[in-house]
Amino acid sequence: MIDISNVSKKIDDKYIIKDINLHVNKGSIFGIIGENGAGKTTLIKCLTGIYKVTEGSIKINGEEVFDNNNVKQIIGYVSDENQYFSFFRVSQLVELYNKTYTNFSMERFYELNKKFKIPERKRIRELSKGMKMRTSLLLNLSIQPQVLILDEPTSGLDAVVQKEVLNIILDEVALKEVTVFVSSHYLDHIERICDNIAIIKNGEMKLINSMEQVKNSIKKLQVVFKDNKVPKKDLSLLDNVIKVENIGRVNYIVTKNYTKDFEKKLYDMGADFIEVVDMSLEDIFIYLVEGEEKHE
Repeated sequence: MIDISNVSKKIDDKYIIKDINLHVNKGSIFGIIGENGAGKTTLIKCLTGIYKVTEGSIKINGEEVFDNNNVKQIIGYVSDENQYFSFFRVSQLVELYNKTYTNFSMERFYELNKKFKIPERKRIRELSKGMKMRTSLLLNLSIQPQVLILDEPTSGLDAVVQKEVLNIILDEVALKEVTVFVSSHYLDHIERICDNIAIIKNGEMKLINSMEQVKNSIKKLQVVFKDNKVPKKDLSLLDNVIKVENIGRVNYIVTKNYTKDFEKKLYDMGADFIEVVDMSLEDIFIYLVEGEEKHE
């Protein structure tokens, strides 16, 4: 559905993203995470055709995105900024979308607005940040997109509305096979809804995998060695170890490739007790970023 091949983007002779390769299957949810300034929004603006890539290609349904109105008709894009015409009333913005997108559904708009409760007579400048985000989501879901691209879609929303938005996104995928590409700092949201994720740092991809595989391979181990004798070999030098911490008798070892063989290696080094601990995506992200910085 979405094919990003060898994509790089320069702004003012500086690479913002470099050599990005991604494939997103139809009817799946792909999440991209990274620190501020990592290149997430630049990649999204290339994906929506706002930016022309410097190198490589971005295709949706086999067609190049940039300067292609046919492809843009099937893309819904919710920005983290939502810079609409501030003097427009919401009703005027709805009319603009209705005239611009051939598949815009007024029925869908009113159905969703029962939940979103956007006052149609208000001008955009009168809306709060959260209301603007809801308006953008509402409009872009109403165009009945095949691809939904979301940049911080729950920013500025209260917890109840955040949950509602996530459920709507899941319904769009389950019922209509919409393909979703989402960036968010709310990593618990990414963890909840995404099939696959990518971590971007300094404009380059550092990890691309299914959520299930990430959770299964990146683990924290609590290890106690016999007679409290830590091996002479530095535990941080073991293959695929990201972080080692010691608190009292317990050694906390984070590995990015957990296997039973890794456990066996620790037992061979004198481990007396090992407990494997699952981690949240937020913890995984923090450890991976720290690990990258350690090796830079």
